[in-house]
Amino acid sequence: MRLQPAEAALKIVEKRFPSCAAAVLAGSVVRGEGTPTSDLDLVIFDESIKESYRESFVDLGWPVEAFVHNFSSYRYFFEEDCKSGTPSMPRMTAEGIVLKGKERLVPIKKEASALLEKGPEPLTQKEIDSRRYFITDALDDFTGCANRAEGIHVAGNLAELLHEFVLLTNGRYIGKSKWIHRALKQFDEHLAESFFAAFEDYYRQGEKDSVIRLADDILKPYGGRFFEGFSLGKNE
Repeated sequence: MRLQPAEAALKIVEKRFPSCAAAVLAGSVVRGEGTPTSDLDLVIFDESIKESYRESFVDLGWPVEAFVHNFSSYRYFFEEDCKSGTPSMPRMTAEGIVLKGKERLVPIKKEASALLEKGPEPLTQKEIDSRRYFITDALDDFTGCANRAEGIHVAGNLAELLHEFVLLTNGRYIGKSKWIHRALKQFDEHLAESFFAAFEDYYRQGEKDSVIRLADDILKPYGGRFFEGFSLGKNE
């Protein structure tokens, strides 16, 4: 039997990162969403290292992802993650369980929480129109696609584009992979269920109408589908 996540994480930190001043355990095991394949996400703060790094290993029966920083290098990753719309490092730091260095982590956790609360930078009208165009393009591909194998991939791309649009236009961070549904649910549970149901109709039954309606409903407040008049890189 493996040790419980927090107990295992603390032992791993003591053994592998003895010089660190602070450490946090994050991820699905902390949120109560762990599965048999979940790993331990560790955020390590060590004043002795010059550059941040990431490493993966197995210890005490647990797969571990360690994100190692000093007390200034982490800020670059906070900023870059937020710019990308997926604040992984701020989220891990803010939500994680403190394993070591509680006092040193107080200001860093506050910093991470503030970034999460602030949300991403608002989209400009040009960015909104660009996203409308690429959603319209994917939606046309999806509507007209008669090849089931191709349709599966088109649908996946469309789902990602739609979730990014609805969240970013509402000042919310986006997700990747399993975090797409989680991010939608945190924003609006009803929308998340509608989103899931629409794509479930397609994946199970090949029914496209629900996805098309969902896409049009999401685009409608911003002018609907957009094709004619779009340009990218053209000198005005």
